[in-house]
Amino acid sequence: MNVKENTLLFSAPGRTELSGNHTDHQRGCVLAAAVDLEITAQVSCNDSNEIRIYSQGYAPFSVSLSSLDMQENERNTSAALVRGMAKAFTQRGAVLQGFDARVQSSVLPGSGLSSSAAFEVLLGTIMNELFFDSRCTPVEIAQMGQWAENHYFGKPCGLMDQMASSVGGMVFLDFYHPDQPYVESIPFDFASSGYCLCIIDSGADHADLTDEYAAIPREMSAVAGYFGKSVLREVEEELFYRHLPQLRKEYGDRAVLRCIHFFDENRRVRLQALALKKNDFHAFLHLTNESGQSSWQLLQNITPCGAAAHQELALALTVARKQLAGRGAVRVHGGGFAGTIQAFVPQDQLEDFRSTMEALLGQGCCHVLSIRPQGGMQIS
Repeated sequence: MNVKENTLLFSAPGRTELSGNHTDHQRGCVLAAAVDLEITAQVSCNDSNEIRIYSQGYAPFSVSLSSLDMQENERNTSAALVRGMAKAFTQRGAVLQGFDARVQSSVLPGSGLSSSAAFEVLLGTIMNELFFDSRCTPVEIAQMGQWAENHYFGKPCGLMDQMASSVGGMVFLDFYHPDQPYVESIPFDFASSGYCLCIIDSGADHADLTDEYAAIPREMSAVAGYFGKSVLREVEEELFYRHLPQLRKEYGDRAVLRCIHFFDENRRVRLQALALKKNDFHAFLHLTNESGQSSWQLLQNITPCGAAAHQELALALTVARKQLAGRGAVRVHGGGFAGTIQAFVPQDQLEDFRSTMEALLGQGCCHVLSIRPQGGMQIS
C-alpha cells in the first residue's frame, strides 16, 4: 500500500486479565479482555529506510531496517520491540519500508494493562496492513509480539497480553498448543451485570522487578523438568502431588506452592468462563476472589522478597476487600509485586469505593474500564 502522501490512523487496546494469573507461560488457560484504553499512531511512510517513533512524552527514536538483529544495548527499550517486530515480519517475507509513527497512549506504563503488548500489537497491525497485505491473523500478530518481547526486549512473558490486545473483546484462551492456541470469544455483557470493572494503581514501581517476575516461570518449569516436561501443563496433577516430599527437597516450598496455584488456577479459569457463558455472575465473582487469594497465598506475587516498609499492593488489596464488605471481588492484576489490583464493584458502591481508594493511594488511581470489542485495527 502506498501511503507516502497519506497519514493513516491505527489503534491497539490495553488488556485486562480476568483470570489465569501466571498460567500462560506454562501453556495454561486465561480469561482476558481488551479494554477501552488504547495506543494510537498516526502513520506515514518516509524515504529514510527507518522506522521513526515520536511518542508523546518520550524522546523520539529510530530503528534502521538495514539491521534488524537483536541489539544488546536496546534491551528493555521500545526500540527493541520495534526492531523485534520488524524482524518477525521480514522473517515471514514482508518487505518493509520506513515510516513515521506519531504515538499517543491512554494505557499508562506500569498500569498492569499491558502498554508494551499494546505497542507490539500496534506495530504489528501497522506492518501487517501497510506492507503485508493483511496476511497475518490477530493470533499471529500476538505471537510475533511475544517473540519480540522475549528475544529482543528481554522479558520472559507469556502470550496472554498480546493475544487479548490483538484479538479484542473478552476471550477464553488455551495455550496448550502454543503455535495454535484455542481462542473462544465470551459474549458476556458486563454493563448489565450491575458491577463496574475497576483497576486501581497501588503506586508501587515495577522498576528492578524483572528477576521477581522471571522467578515464577523459572520455578514452575524447574518442577516440570523433574517429570521430564518443559511446562506444568504437561504434568499430571495427581503425579505432582504424589511426589510432593521429593519436590520440596529439590526445589523448595515456594516453588511447590506456586505449582499448586497453577493447577488450581488453570482449572478455575475454565469454571469462570463457564459461569459467564451461563450468565452466573455471582459464581464468577466467587471464583475471582478465590483467584486473588491463591495469588497471594500460593503464587506469592504480592510483595517482593525482602520488602517490609513498602507493601503497596498488599495494602491496596486489603483496603479494597474491606471496602467491598463481602460484595464484589478483588484480586491482583497482571504480573504482581507492583502495579495494580482489579476489583468488581457494585454500581451502588462505586463512588464510595473510588473515594476511599483514592484517599489512600492518590487522586486518579482508580480507573473504571469497559470492554472493547475490537483488537488491533486500522481506523482510517
